[in-house]
Amino acid sequence: MNELGKLLVIVGLVIAAIGVLLWTGVGRGWLGRLPGDVHYSRGNFSFYFPIVTCLLLSLLLTLILWLFRK
Repeated sequence: MNELGKLLVIVGLVIAAIGVLLWTGVGRGWLGRLPGDVHYSRGNFSFYFPIVTCLLLSLLLTLILWLFRK
């Protein structure tokens, strides 16, 4: 149980740090506007799906969690 507690504290701190960075505006210019993100507008209809941003964040989180396992 001791290891689980440490892991939860570390994950919480990482999430809080990411939240502070996003709150201060870091990444505002490029996050969600990467090449490959789908954006379609026509008339009063707009569809936006940040697929490349999701893939990049997934890769980053996978790498971080993989490093914490070792």
